[in-house]
Amino acid sequence: MRHRYTRDDHIDRVIRMSPNPELRRTKILATLGPATDAPGVLEAVLAAGVNVVRLNFSHGTAEHHRIRANAVRELATKFGREIGILADLGGPKIRVEKFANQKVQLKSGQSFVLDCRVDAPPGDETRVGCSYLGLPQDVRVGDTLLLDDGLIALEVLSVEGQEIHTRAITDGPLSDRKGLNRLGGGLSLGALTDKDRADIRTAAELGVDFIAISFCRSAADIEEARTLARAAGSNAQMVAKIERAEAIANLREIVDASEVVMVARGDLGVEIGDAELPGLQKTIIREAVERGRVVITATQMLQSMVDNPIPTRAEVLDVANSVIDGTDAVMLSAESASGAWPQKAIEAMARICLGAERQFKTVADFGSAQEHLAHVDQAIAMGAMFLAEHIKVRAIIALTESGGTARYLSRFRSAVPIFGMSRHVAARRRMSMMRDVHPVDFDSGDMSPRKAARAAVEKLFSLGLLAVGDRVVITAGDHMQQHGSTNTLRLLRVGEGGVAEGLGKL
Repeated sequence: MRHRYTRDDHIDRVIRMSPNPELRRTKILATLGPATDAPGVLEAVLAAGVNVVRLNFSHGTAEHHRIRANAVRELATKFGREIGILADLGGPKIRVEKFANQKVQLKSGQSFVLDCRVDAPPGDETRVGCSYLGLPQDVRVGDTLLLDDGLIALEVLSVEGQEIHTRAITDGPLSDRKGLNRLGGGLSLGALTDKDRADIRTAAELGVDFIAISFCRSAADIEEARTLARAAGSNAQMVAKIERAEAIANLREIVDASEVVMVARGDLGVEIGDAELPGLQKTIIREAVERGRVVITATQMLQSMVDNPIPTRAEVLDVANSVIDGTDAVMLSAESASGAWPQKAIEAMARICLGAERQFKTVADFGSAQEHLAHVDQAIAMGAMFLAEHIKVRAIIALTESGGTARYLSRFRSAVPIFGMSRHVAARRRMSMMRDVHPVDFDSGDMSPRKAARAAVEKLFSLGLLAVGDRVVITAGDHMQQHGSTNTLRLLRVGEGGVAEGLGKL
């Protein structure tokens, strides 16, 4: 007697074949570094559920990044999964220069000079050099300068030539190359340095999928990086890192100019103050989702796991709240790059995301989506999601060339999984960052739209991702193999053996 493939079989098979049996909706972005270079560690963290890796161009050489990128590509092929690669440019990070003895102790009330000369000597307890020689022109008496992520605060007393005379407001140690911010922002240096321009060429050579622009201030910064990337032969998507006060003032134009937005909470929190950060995080996530952009929440999400094998309860709540707010991806920095427990950090992140997704039901927002409809494929995506919400389908299948339709679908933040099926590896890697979207390699070849839809259902059934009796909505184009041609909805049911049964074309 022929065995009928049932829902219980489906669950068992997904548990066996998937790196995450519950098809986690929120994606995990993990930074690579010395910790993941150790033998076997990179394979372990990718197997634990990483969707996208981050190459931090603030550290390491081009050769380091090349070795890591090649290793990720090899392991992704081994696992049969799509894993995206993000190149994160260092940007114009302002830092104090080095001290003669590596570190000094500042006392509240003491005088301290920032020496912005190119030939400033090694620092001591009274002064230190600064990497940004234009800082004296950007600060005023009464400004507060924050060093080492805000641990040290200095009040500007006077500006004398290339020297900034300050008074320490807080006690604390200050060591070599610590970062410097002005409370409230307002520094005039541009987003791209000469090193960033060279790093964009390296990123293009590596074939990365995303390029992150640090300390961007306006849409012009994003466009400059995109122009340089395209000239270097890269089609990577641009990631706008929101970490300057000026970026908040220009948030909408920056979001519109980029494909991905990152809530970079470290420097942003220093510039605007920690009390303002939670509300701004929610605002940035909401703005990105409403305007059809992918959004990442980053910085110190599981910071204690740099040293400890389990997160704090506060960190668990932080990650869960980001998931509830609707972020596409959550990011690990030092936790995976240099921490003692990189694999456990990934496992904890995955566990927290799944817990948050289980406990909070998402309701698709069709009202706000209508405000941004500009193309046929966006309207098709809204129609597909409306059907999914009202007739209870098991999944939405997006037959896509570029991944655009899958991105539109994912903006609704529905609980229905989206299978983004594309013949293009670049599109599948872009979809690896999108919430609710699970990229699948699928080549419709010369099939008609009807045959392609049925073949897609059969493939997902063969992978154990659909079961007999499931209903699915399929989005496709009448003209297959063309970008931006999605104009059709189909409603199908999975029959015996995975054969798709027509329920109508809409």
